[in-house]
Amino acid sequence: MNIIVCIKQVPSTSEVEIDEKTGNLKRDGVDSKINPYDLFAIEEAIRLKERTNVNVNALTMGPPQAEEILQESFTLGVDEGFLVTDRKCAGADVLATAKALAEGIKKIGNADLIICGKQTTDGDTGQVGAEIAEFIDIPHANNILEIKEIKENSIVADLDLPTMVQTVEIQLPCLISLDNDINQPRLPSYILKKKTQNKKITPFGVVDFEDPDESKYGMDGSATQVVKIFPPESNDETETWEGNAEELSEKITQKIVELKIV
Repeated sequence: MNIIVCIKQVPSTSEVEIDEKTGNLKRDGVDSKINPYDLFAIEEAIRLKERTNVNVNALTMGPPQAEEILQESFTLGVDEGFLVTDRKCAGADVLATAKALAEGIKKIGNADLIICGKQTTDGDTGQVGAEIAEFIDIPHANNILEIKEIKENSIVADLDLPTMVQTVEIQLPCLISLDNDINQPRLPSYILKKKTQNKKITPFGVVDFEDPDESKYGMDGSATQVVKIFPPESNDETETWEGNAEELSEKITQKIVELKIV
């Protein structure tokens, strides 16, 4: 079985500046890390590798420095790393991002199972996984709680639905997005770090894609445009009220109405 795990490099701090012209985060010079939700995806892939004959690949899109998280993924047990890096992909929304990653997956080839984290901590849309699957035209399922069985042509898994847990059988190849309750990610291995410190990462650009139409990637390929983005204002203003229960409940009610909460 050939598994591809889609991962992303995200800022390791919430104190990130925003480009007022493009609405994008300024990532240069900002400490970064593997998106926390993607660690659950890597862990599940490695657990499948430990149970059966599986090859685990990691795929990410970003600037050249995104190689750092692919190198880190090797210390967790990932076998090969692939990087979609092209300025033509810059400024992509979720649709253009999914398109580029789908083309990267096609370029790697022979993917039986694609695993994504539930969402990213910098975008929080939770849409990319499903959109990748649609571009590749394969089945997909979100909020996977447990992979119960791997069959020759399918996997059996539990889905976390709003009112129930449903067991489904999904035909391979397929894509799944994992809930963060599925496992406990392992720590990086120092032994693997030493073994893989010189391991090469395979880069892709738009010119390498099956569909090299530049208008489908980056800002040109984005279906949505950022109108305005800004960090939330910090408000540490406090009020202290005194009185009996009836008086305080009346003040709370008046404040809720004043703030237009109700």
